[in-house]
Amino acid sequence: MATYLVSGAGSGIGRAIVQNLADAGHQCILLGRNENHLQATLNSLPNSGHQLLVADIRSISSLQQAAGLLGSIAVNGLIANSGIGGENYWGETDRWNDIISTNLTGTYNFVNTFLPHLRQTAGIKQVVITSSVLARLGVANYSAYCASKAGLLGLMRSWAVQWAPEDILVNAICPGWVDTEMSQEGLQGIADGIGITKDEFYNIAMQSVPLRRMSQPEEIADLIAYLLSQRSITGQTLDINCGAVMNS
Repeated sequence: MATYLVSGAGSGIGRAIVQNLADAGHQCILLGRNENHLQATLNSLPNSGHQLLVADIRSISSLQQAAGLLGSIAVNGLIANSGIGGENYWGETDRWNDIISTNLTGTYNFVNTFLPHLRQTAGIKQVVITSSVLARLGVANYSAYCASKAGLLGLMRSWAVQWAPEDILVNAICPGWVDTEMSQEGLQGIADGIGITKDEFYNIAMQSVPLRRMSQPEEIADLIAYLLSQRSITGQTLDINCGAVMNS
């Protein structure tokens, strides 16, 4: 049995990751901002012994307080999954800082804060970062989201080199459309912006996806579980997007 700390564990992909790991018999530590959402995930798990930590990854002090609650617990892997999406526009209401501070700086804060717990584990250790297909593509009015997710890939590669001597493997995944609440909100927002229904925009969006569908959160969790099981992959980005982007 291994112990994994998962950020953004209260919903969507994060909840699916925790459920997958718990089903495999691992101990999970759930971290997020919303205690009610974390508790709902915790209640969905098949066995006991898991723990939740309420913290805001934008705040180093909040993360440090959460880390203090773990005491000397060693972890085998950190899954940096927290993130927010949506559009941003230059001006007084620009969401640039919020998106960057959550997705990019927040991941930097989260992993560095809990790195001492990772280092307490002997042998191979893992860091997996949830990036996005929009690290590969440009989308109008998503400048902060695209930049933050692309930045995560540079962060991942740097850490992979830096921590390789400690047997810490660092990788990232780039999901495409995934059927989560955040994606549904994104579909609705874009549809509203161009004056069509969400279903109409969904059909348009899927035209650029060879499999003509979204991934399910459980499929993303399966890929992360595979990464956590291996000992030789590091510094890599794995795409999972139903064929929307095919890199050589």
